[in-house]
Amino acid sequence: MAEGTRFEIHLPALRHNFQQIKKQLKTNTKILVVVKAFAYGSDATAIGRFLEKEGADYLGVAYVREGIALRNAGIQIPILVLHPQIHELSSLIVHQLEPCVYSWRILRALEKVLMAQKIKSYPIHLKFNTGLHRLGFSVDERHALQQYLKSLSVKVQGVLSHLAATEDAAERIFTYGQLEQFDLLKPVFGNNPIYHVLNTSGIFNYPEAHHDMVRCGIGLYGYGNQKEVSSLLRPVGVLKTVISQIHELKTGDAVGYNRGFVANKPTRSATLPIGHADGIGRLYGKGRGAFLIHGHKAPILGNVCMDMIMVDVTNIDCQEGDEVILFGNAQTSAEKIAENVNTISYELLTAISQRVPRVIIS
Repeated sequence: MAEGTRFEIHLPALRHNFQQIKKQLKTNTKILVVVKAFAYGSDATAIGRFLEKEGADYLGVAYVREGIALRNAGIQIPILVLHPQIHELSSLIVHQLEPCVYSWRILRALEKVLMAQKIKSYPIHLKFNTGLHRLGFSVDERHALQQYLKSLSVKVQGVLSHLAATEDAAERIFTYGQLEQFDLLKPVFGNNPIYHVLNTSGIFNYPEAHHDMVRCGIGLYGYGNQKEVSSLLRPVGVLKTVISQIHELKTGDAVGYNRGFVANKPTRSATLPIGHADGIGRLYGKGRGAFLIHGHKAPILGNVCMDMIMVDVTNIDCQEGDEVILFGNAQTSAEKIAENVNTISYELLTAISQRVPRVIIS
């Protein structure tokens, strides 16, 4: 009898992915591993601790509270907060987190906090907008910013930007334009800061732009935005559940809310103890999602419920209590499931509810 619903996190696969990414880099290029959003829906503490031991140089999070959780778990390597908010800056300093400073507003707020606490040479990373237009100073502000920083109690630990389309061969000209913009920064800020601009697909597609450090997110968890990249990697997270009950449906019998499926022939359905409250959205209903039972695909029947999903097992030899793999093995990846509803693996992974137990497989 299989265990119930759980999200297995396979550390050997994580090690494999980390090593595959490291192989792409020069010996002295640092690697920042992104563990924001519960490490892309898995377990940030377990992933962070493991990668610290494996030799990661930095961890990256979106918000200060994520960094604090890692510090409270005993993680000591540098942690970059990519999108700090002003009300969190005091806590950021207390926990020795490094802020990504992306605007004059956040810079001046940080200046006030550092002055109030009489702190000098605090490490910061300056973020520049080179074309994504999400966060960052304008590259045209680089000289004014460099002059302003001379009077502040900060140390420019890093200089970064974020690329918009490194996985898209049709956007190479745009990407090279971003990289040219980024190259304007080094003559202004000198050789001491850590320069970093590449994400997972950038690491593989633009080796000439590895600079001092790269930032790897989705690749660590086994997915890339290109088949060539994904083929080198292994999914770290495997979402599993079990069959709770099997029903024999007659022609005309309906399944689920709003009679979302009506059998047009004798059909066998299996009910699974997982639903949209666990991260499998209603979009996957009515056959757009299918899960593996004994290696065979079982399409979703009708609408996804909050806590349950019904699947078609008419042609599958299975019984109550048998294991179901929703995604994460060689036959069914998060990427393939997500493509069925025109979304991406990131969204499916990060949607997995915190009520789903995480099980570390070491």
